[in-house]
Amino acid sequence: MTLIERRFRERIVLVGVVFPWTSTDAVESDLDELALLVDTAGADVVARVVQRRDRPEPATFVGRGKAEELHETSESVDADTVVFDDELSPAQQRNLEKLLGRTAIDRTAVILDIFAQNARSQEGKAQVELALLRYRLPRLRGRGIALSQQAGGIGTRGPGETQLEVDRRRLLRRTARLEADLRTLGETRRTQRRARRRSRQKSVSLVGYTNAGKSTLLNRLTDAEVAVENRLFSTLDPRTRRLELPGGEAVLVTDTVGFVRKLPHQLVEAFRSTLEEVGETDLLLHVVDASAEDPEAQIDAVRGVLTEIDATEVPELLAVNKADLAPVAARRLAERHDGAMVVSARTGEGIKALLDSVGARLHRADRAVRLRVPFERGDVLAALHREGEVVEEVHGEGATMLEVVLDDAGRARFSEFSAS
Repeated sequence: MTLIERRFRERIVLVGVVFPWTSTDAVESDLDELALLVDTAGADVVARVVQRRDRPEPATFVGRGKAEELHETSESVDADTVVFDDELSPAQQRNLEKLLGRTAIDRTAVILDIFAQNARSQEGKAQVELALLRYRLPRLRGRGIALSQQAGGIGTRGPGETQLEVDRRRLLRRTARLEADLRTLGETRRTQRRARRRSRQKSVSLVGYTNAGKSTLLNRLTDAEVAVENRLFSTLDPRTRRLELPGGEAVLVTDTVGFVRKLPHQLVEAFRSTLEEVGETDLLLHVVDASAEDPEAQIDAVRGVLTEIDATEVPELLAVNKADLAPVAARRLAERHDGAMVVSARTGEGIKALLDSVGARLHRADRAVRLRVPFERGDVLAALHREGEVVEEVHGEGATMLEVVLDDAGRARFSEFSAS
């Protein structure tokens, strides 16, 4: 299920293009990150090429002349593969491979490859395979003239095209099966979320750029003993643990997949059932790496994905992590974002203050309401004691008068008993 061959460490040439709407610094930063992605995938970068263009060339993205120059560069460094930082169309990929005489892939292919290596759970593997199939399906092609699809008239269909159609049908059947399996798993997740909502247990989702330290923070907060690696996308499968806040309240904390700039749309779609939990949580704990070269860009990238999965309405608390590595940068970054907390998941610095802030933010939406519950509705009275915080309870004529602290969902559920 991989895209980069790992019988040996491939030699890779990176290609970035500066357009009028981008900057050289931004492209260089993206190439630095792409180099880390390539290394995580199991290959070595031996050269990088940056070109300036007014617009992408439809046939080869970089233009035929630049493609020939890339061929010479690849020959000189004995490269196996050329990786483009921008997404290539299937036609551009085919044309480039002809001109370069070697494999040409894009950032999307590299990220999909890393996900394929790291998925562990049944759901994670199905999500990654679905994303791979959606990426590969439009890139199906034959081998040589024998598989050409140009002759499409009656009596001209050769065995090559027939095989191509067989492959396409096989991938479509597999895609449909995976989509059905993930719908079933998604329904199971939704049932679990409904059960948690009925129990009134609050939840917190850890989100952030890949390698920002979310898993380390989860370990620090909950003693989860999650394996931690200093590499991109080491966590794909969500992990949920119980966390007891300073006031004694227990909440659920979920570690999610890390985000990255130019996260492939196929992955967002395939992981949508998992990421839906982020949109329905009570608080997003957004972990930021203070030691990163451009943490603001990483914050923007994460918020861009949150917008794509409709999670922008969920309250967010920014946790500026790795203060032990970059204390000055951490403080400056926190000062630029209202309410941000400075922490070090590795040393424990700032964790108590962070927990206090999490508790305060979770209860910010709660407020007291006055309710009148008839004596015969003992079930409602029991539910209010179970799901809310009863501040005052007075038994009157035919009913019990209560003042109860409830969240939005609780206020809506018991609105018919409002005494105001």
